[in-house]
Amino acid sequence: MEAGTGTVSTTESTTIAGLAAAAFEKYADRPAVKFKTADGWQEQTFAEVGDIASEIGRGLIDLGIAPGDRVAILSNTRVEWTYVDFAATQAGATVVPIYQTNSPEECEWVLGNAECVAVVCEDTAQLAKVREVQSRLPHLQHIVVMVADGDLGDAISLDDLRARGREHDVSELQARTDAVTPDDIFTIIYTSGTTGPPKGCVLSHGNYRSVIRMCIDTGVYTDEPEVTYLFLPLAHSFALIVQLLSFETGNELAYFGGDTKAIVGELAEVKPTYLPSVPRIFEKIYTLVSANADPELIKKAVGAGLMVKQLEAAGQPIPPELQEGYDRAEERLFKNVRAAFGGNLRHAVTGAAPIQKEILEFFYACGVPVMEGYGMTETATVATAGTLEHFKFGTVGKPLPGVELKIAEDGELLIKGPNIFQGYYKNADASFGTIQDGWLHTGDIGSIDEEGYLSITGRKKDIIITAGGKNLTPANLENDLKSTRWISQAVMHGDRRPYPIMLVTLDEEEIIPWAQQQEGMPTTLAELSVHPTVQEMIQAEVDKANAKYAQVEQVKKFAILPHDLSQETGELTPTLKVKRNVVNEKFAGVIDGLYTG
Repeated sequence: MEAGTGTVSTTESTTIAGLAAAAFEKYADRPAVKFKTADGWQEQTFAEVGDIASEIGRGLIDLGIAPGDRVAILSNTRVEWTYVDFAATQAGATVVPIYQTNSPEECEWVLGNAECVAVVCEDTAQLAKVREVQSRLPHLQHIVVMVADGDLGDAISLDDLRARGREHDVSELQARTDAVTPDDIFTIIYTSGTTGPPKGCVLSHGNYRSVIRMCIDTGVYTDEPEVTYLFLPLAHSFALIVQLLSFETGNELAYFGGDTKAIVGELAEVKPTYLPSVPRIFEKIYTLVSANADPELIKKAVGAGLMVKQLEAAGQPIPPELQEGYDRAEERLFKNVRAAFGGNLRHAVTGAAPIQKEILEFFYACGVPVMEGYGMTETATVATAGTLEHFKFGTVGKPLPGVELKIAEDGELLIKGPNIFQGYYKNADASFGTIQDGWLHTGDIGSIDEEGYLSITGRKKDIIITAGGKNLTPANLENDLKSTRWISQAVMHGDRRPYPIMLVTLDEEEIIPWAQQQEGMPTTLAELSVHPTVQEMIQAEVDKANAKYAQVEQVKKFAILPHDLSQETGELTPTLKVKRNVVNEKFAGVIDGLYTG
């Protein structure tokens, strides 16, 4: 689609409440959602989703939820999340998402800080978290449970809430929807945070309406019918904008079944045309494909694929010899990679963390264009994006229309535009995300090239300054190691130290099957982490990565941790970013040992 042609169908609403109401009516008979049940995949139309959201919205009115009241959603990504989100929004409430992986204490922080009057829990497991801290939440009056899979006590089920809603006329909800303005608060999203307690980003209806319009105008969403597969947490702004874009344009949203290990199988079933993801999924598939293949053959295949794609885009003839090489790669590699995504994928987008340029080139050559974008919760998800028409590998695209960028003297990226948030809820003294003269201080270090493409090189707070005064950006070498077969996570350390060291974790899906085929080799991560053969294998990967960097930037020593990093053990955010402060604190002894040993 040409940017700004307006060929994409939209709701033309001015608020998110209005978007929902208009989508349910305008696209009434189109399939809106697809979700997995015990009986297989089920579909519902926009009209059917609208009816359910209307009942829930009127149920919230019945509970006494007033315009502006905060309603929390504590749930994994599922279709009920969307029902409740649109219901509360149409009722004039402010939605406060909470990650389903949060501990009871983390739930207490968000519910208490946002002064939520109601929380909608996914099931009794999430309900138990709220029960544990409920006595310390004076504002919390109502608890609703989506899946009534046990004793709810005085909480009410979502079905009961819908029944209560049916006692109210639809005109009550319509009046609430009509009263919402672009300046009203749409959502307060608490940043998962790699340091410190989460901060609530206050985002207006106007913030998100502007971003939706920007994405459509630049062709982030095309005028082709889309089926989007969504496994990202809806408590995160990345998944939220995907949901809103899907409903704004009358397209279908398919929710994963809840098991991240089943994602590849579900892609084959759903056959999506659009896939939003964090880099880890693409890194995993890339590693899977390249692990047992000849690196030189993959390099030649990718080179041929890129040249053919470039010539096709320029409308130029493809030399016969190049076409032959491409056809061989297509048969042996490219078609299998596309099949891993279901076979229908037209485009994908990666965000929330950096990804290697080589991985993007690989997928593009295979016919799976993966575009990068950049943004923060504070920018209503996105500020720059690459599109199928305009992209440059190694950059995160150009600013969306209406967004301004500039680089401060110290290299920090500053952003201005209608998508900039309204501040942190009850926390005006936040250390980053401050707005000065309309410019958001992102905390990211970046550069803008002559064509206007933005590159992000790291976080200000992540920059390592060695004892010798050398500034190091850890993300580059870390990403090089994470893209290798045996390594899952890599975390560099070296601030105020004489040289950088690296903590690495083993990729369980690669190292365990390999170990099982070796005679006398242990088969647990903890045992493998200290095995001499594995140590040698990781040393070889570190040596290969180090060769790309100046000597002062090279990792001098490494340690293999006995388990992978995870959300459950507290080292990763829900979008799989490393919480460096947690890792540094947990493994302080290991780090010290690498310097003293």
